[in-house]
Amino acid sequence: MPVNVAVLGCGYWGPNLIRNFLKLPRARLALCCDLNPATLEKVRRQYPGVETTTDPGQVLANPAIEAVAIATPARTHFEVARECLLAGKHVLVEKPLALNVSHAEELVCLARERGRVLMVGHTFEYNAAVRRLKRYIDEGDLGRVYYVYSTRVNLGQVRDDVNAMWNLGPHDFSILIYLLGAMPLRVSARGSSFLQAGIEDVVFVDLEFPDGVMAHVHLSWLDPSKVRRMTVVGEEKMVVYDDVDNEAPLKLYDKAITRLVPPDGAFGEFHLRLRAGDILIPRLELREPLETECADFVESIASGTPPQTDGENGLRVVKVLAAAQASLHAQGAWQAIE
Repeated sequence: MPVNVAVLGCGYWGPNLIRNFLKLPRARLALCCDLNPATLEKVRRQYPGVETTTDPGQVLANPAIEAVAIATPARTHFEVARECLLAGKHVLVEKPLALNVSHAEELVCLARERGRVLMVGHTFEYNAAVRRLKRYIDEGDLGRVYYVYSTRVNLGQVRDDVNAMWNLGPHDFSILIYLLGAMPLRVSARGSSFLQAGIEDVVFVDLEFPDGVMAHVHLSWLDPSKVRRMTVVGEEKMVVYDDVDNEAPLKLYDKAITRLVPPDGAFGEFHLRLRAGDILIPRLELREPLETECADFVESIASGTPPQTDGENGLRVVKVLAAAQASLHAQGAWQAIE
């Protein structure tokens, strides 16, 4: 039997969820809810036959609706997700899971107590290029990872409820934790507010991971062009993941600096030599990451197995965001991540 799913919030991201749930044979889109009637009119025009309502109570009170996908503003995620879990629904909530650690922890505990699936929309963990990059790292193709740096900037989609870091950063932080298989130990963040007082439009974040791995993330919604690029520098090889490059989103560079040891008895120190080989552009699966994410949500409900980006995953990212926010307030002072 298909899983009956409702979508709460049909503005900016909601239509993407609607489109993908309609694709899935194991899901049935039962209801779309938004407080704005004009938004729902757009949904009905785009997806004729879809049932809509402006009353969230109809979603919560309907026993036939088993799962809810939440795409409301970030400031509402905790309250809306909590109400859905209390109503016995499985929940997929867009990033971030909550705006503080205690709220994120409460949602994780509530889902566990109620035996419900709690999932967070860290969509890039379902991206084929990111998954292939993860495989390169895990299988040792890059050797020891030295450092990672990422740029996620664009012009527009300025929010008034969260800053650029809380809006854009969950993607990069979830990717970093996924790729490196570990939480960062501490974080430092600096940013500036130009458009709205107290809401940073640009943020630079530095993170320290176990084994001496460094990471740097540049986040901004006040930039002349859209960039979504991550570079991983390893001991043996290097990788550039460019989400905007549709033809070659992943490039594996057979480049490194090799340290040569002098022969026994020879006079001299270590020598460094540049090795530059081929560039590999792997062939990747073209399935939309959001479709894979929605399918994972439905499969998790049906099978009882946790989804890849479960509530614990969302909690880890919120912990990084909260520590980085504390660093912002402390003008870049390093903050430990518990």
